[in-house]
Amino acid sequence: MLSFLLSQKDFEAPGSGRASPWVAKPGNNKSIRIICSAQGKAACCRSSSRAGRPAGWRLSGGSQGAKTIMSQGDFQIRGGDQVGLRAYNKRMILDLIRQAGALPKAEIARHTGLSAQAVSVIVNTLLKEGLVRKEKKVRGKVGQPHTPIALNARGVLSLGVKIGRRSLELMLVDFHGQAVEYRQFPYPAPRQVEVTALLQRELAGLLEGLEETLRSRIVGVGVAMPGQLSAWTDVMGLDPSELADWDKVDIAATIAELTGLPVEVHNDATAACAAEMTLGGALTFSSALYIYVGTFVGGGVVIDGRLFEGTRRNAGAIGSIPVAAPDGHLEQLIRQGSLFRLTDEVRKAGVSGDGMIAELVRDPRAAEAFAQWRRSAAPPIAQAIAAAISIIDFEGVVIDAMLHGDEVEAFVADVRAALTEIDLTGTSPLEIRRGNVGPRARVCGAAILPLIRQFSPDQNLLVKKTAA
Repeated sequence: MLSFLLSQKDFEAPGSGRASPWVAKPGNNKSIRIICSAQGKAACCRSSSRAGRPAGWRLSGGSQGAKTIMSQGDFQIRGGDQVGLRAYNKRMILDLIRQAGALPKAEIARHTGLSAQAVSVIVNTLLKEGLVRKEKKVRGKVGQPHTPIALNARGVLSLGVKIGRRSLELMLVDFHGQAVEYRQFPYPAPRQVEVTALLQRELAGLLEGLEETLRSRIVGVGVAMPGQLSAWTDVMGLDPSELADWDKVDIAATIAELTGLPVEVHNDATAACAAEMTLGGALTFSSALYIYVGTFVGGGVVIDGRLFEGTRRNAGAIGSIPVAAPDGHLEQLIRQGSLFRLTDEVRKAGVSGDGMIAELVRDPRAAEAFAQWRRSAAPPIAQAIAAAISIIDFEGVVIDAMLHGDEVEAFVADVRAALTEIDLTGTSPLEIRRGNVGPRARVCGAAILPLIRQFSPDQNLLVKKTAA
């Protein structure tokens, strides 16, 4: 979807008087989601083409302007009342500053289409709430000096929890999404009772260690975890009964009871995708497949510039795609393109310790194991990409991993090479990029998503329109 501002000039009034509806000008063949002021003027809208839908959307408001409605046939889009509009505009300004950086009030007004007075009132409110701050005045070559308005990094905090197959991670982030606290706790297997006890103990310890002023600014908890933590036990050398308890536990309720905060749960690879969209810089495509190679490989999906989780929050589950094993039979990508295979080989090479694979693979003794893993994992991941782009016309693929940048870059190069060996006739050209967030992507994304939900004008995470 494309975001743009729509003003009253985009409508023509067929009649006079307060009750006369505004009608979209011919050629405005768009479906419009809009929030309007009490006078029926457009404040901000989202638009996307809807093939075959004629122009002629009607905009009508009640005599008191309490609600404003755009309607056409069976489509009806409601704007907010004055209170809802102010809240929306606050989010719009916060999101603008988050993406563009510090801006003076005049620039905020220009970008949002709000009046200078409206911007001044909203910014002053945000200053009082501690969500933004004033920076030093800037003197230009012409005109009056201006004061940039920036996010107050410590004005809002959010907590991320990643429950994985090999470790628990906790991360507290500020309003910019930067880590304030980070803790990691490896374990040999994700047994539910043990992991839940560890989570409760360490999460309580983290919160108790914060100053009250910081603790009171935490707005929510995001949890990143595999959609089926109890599955694929054979790969981990476990009996199915050892992880079966995960199917019964409500981890969101457990965390909510402990923290008293709202909790949202996301697929771990989807959370990693969110981190790349927000902080990484590589995912700037309007439609993209995101692949995260962790203990098990997983993915995320971006469609029309939006993070798409699916109705059951399991979109991008590429680990389940059938691929060809070395002997020719089909098996799931998880068994061919995941890091558990590398971990096993690194251990066999004599590398020991409690560190995560990102550190173990840097031991010189792991060099051959890593090279062999790349050669074996790249072709099946390329096969999965070929299958995915045959269904959705992705512009690009971003690959990140629970590895450091150089290792990820080497692996991405192998995937690119493997993709050239596949017949892609009938599919669109594709760009493959390396992700930039790395080993902490999943917990980082988990922490960021509550900020998006509470402070973005759009409840969906949008691609940042910046160059990679």
